[in-house]
Amino acid sequence: MSGSATQTVYEQLRASLLAGLYRPEEKLKISELGSAFSVSTGAIREALARLTAEGLVTATPQRGFRVAPVSVADLRDLTDMRVEIETKCLRHAIANGDLAWETTVVAAHHRLAATPIAAHDGSFSPAWMLAHADFHAALAQACGSAWMMRVRDLLFAHNERYLDLARKTDRGNRDAAREHRELMEAVLARDAERAVTLMTAHLDKTRDTIEAALLAATAMNEAR
Repeated sequence: MSGSATQTVYEQLRASLLAGLYRPEEKLKISELGSAFSVSTGAIREALARLTAEGLVTATPQRGFRVAPVSVADLRDLTDMRVEIETKCLRHAIANGDLAWETTVVAAHHRLAATPIAAHDGSFSPAWMLAHADFHAALAQACGSAWMMRVRDLLFAHNERYLDLARKTDRGNRDAAREHRELMEAVLARDAERAVTLMTAHLDKTRDTIEAALLAATAMNEAR
């Protein structure tokens, strides 16, 4: 039962962290989380330890657990690594992918295009976030390397923590639907160079939008 409780807490906490429901560097109190999830403190500690290993939570002796911080420097480093891995996965997938892979990409794009992007509060809708993650995973899944996919998935998850800032800052000035459609079309045409160029631009635009939000928030805090 304890393993099942730990897994449940881990999955729910991870989803909440990626959705931005906890603020960066917010203290995660074990007793409060235990009460909220109705599980033992041991299960909470184990779940937090797993999240710490993924870099989504930090652990400090005598200070406990906190949500991992965000920063412009981290965002830039993360995006650089995402470009390296996503484009490498894309090249391999285009070279190796079969008709079944193409079908998966088309289906994932159709679902993404048909899902409303915004929730009532102006943030990304959970359904769109899931469809977006599935589309990007579908593009890479024929790369033929389990390790590349593991690294890709970890980097994508960390980027999710920043993604909501892009929506709140962009205010509809970016045509993400067109970017995703063009990516799909380049992949189906087996045009690796165009697909890599589009993916790089797609990730760089997200970085630039989020970076502007982070810098604006820093300036606002300093002015207080």
